[in-house]
Order: sequence, then C-alpha cells, then structure tokens
Amino acid sequence: MTTTGFTDPRPVYARATEQAAALIKTVRPEQLDGPTPCTEFDVRTLLSHIVGGTRRIAVVGEGGDGLAVRPFAEGVEDDGWAAAYDEVRVRVLKAWESDERMTAPVRVPWGEVPGHAALSGYVMEIVTHTWDLAEAVGHPHRLDQELAEFALATARRVLPDSRPRDQETPFDARREDPEGAGAYEQLAAWTGRAPLSRA
Repeated sequence: MTTTGFTDPRPVYARATEQAAALIKTVRPEQLDGPTPCTEFDVRTLLSHIVGGTRRIAVVGEGGDGLAVRPFAEGVEDDGWAAAYDEVRVRVLKAWESDERMTAPVRVPWGEVPGHAALSGYVMEIVTHTWDLAEAVGHPHRLDQELAEFALATARRVLPDSRPRDQETPFDARREDPEGAGAYEQLAAWTGRAPLSRA
C-alpha cells in the first residue's frame, strides 16, 4: 500500500510485462496465423495489439494523448515481436515510475481517472491478453496466479454486472465460470472469453 491508501500497481504491472515478454519469446512463426480467444484476432494481430496498446500506455504515462495512439503496432516483422515488446515495455515502466503519476489524473479510453486506477486497468488488460496468447500457443509457461487475482479484482471493479458491455467496452459480455475455474479462467470468463477448446 502507499501512503494515499491505494495498492501501488507499478510492481504488479512490471511483473505482468515480464510474464508477457517471456511468453512472446516462445511464439513460433507457424503459430502467427492461429486463432486466439479474442475471436477477431489471430496471434499476429494479438501481438500487434499488445505492442501497440503498450505504446499507448507509455504515451499516457508520459503525459501525452494516449487516445490519439492507435493501439496496434504496424511494420513489425514476424520475428520482431519480442524485441518490439521489450522496447515498449521499458518505455512504459519509465513513463509510470514517478509517485506523482500515480495520483495525477490521466485520460484513458474509459474516462479521466487517477494514474493508479489507469495502471491497474492496464494490468487487467495485459494479464488478460497474456492468457489469450498462452491459450493460442499451448501454454508453454505456467502463469503467475497472483497477477490473475489482481487483474480479476480490477475487472470486477471496473466491469461490474451493472455496467452494460457495449461498443465503448473492449470486452464481450461476461460468461459463466467453467467448473473448477482458477483465477485466469475466471478472468477470461469475466472479460467474455472462452478457452479455445470450448470456443
């Protein structure tokens, strides 16, 4: 906790980017055209969104207009996704390192919120997309359960059942949790995803 009473999302976000980076390094060229739980994305498009979305988060942290940044990366070679993500995640961690950024208001797609709330939302996004990618490439790594628990708590707060899921919400309607679901499966269900084997 910080002195202002919120859980500091910066260490959690850093861990989430490390997990995503390690997973991206495992993606093989023949997997890039494969499906993902984001039904409109293949693996290549999901990687483009992860890199481009992280660039948007960096711009927000740097005080710029993140909404002007398209959340997809263009011009990345098929063998360049790991390097592209490593570059942008270093930038985003630097952009959000100051304590002042945690309390200053920032504009994000869901409104104007304090920095800590914005970065918590971005933890939810990268952890969810990491699960999407893991599903797509066969779960080569064991995923960090604490990250999923943080992301799930954030998802339940910012995407309550009382809030309609419409075109302004980048997540589909909530699904029922699979029987015996762990934190990642619960997060996926809350954000409208199904494992590929059940999709």
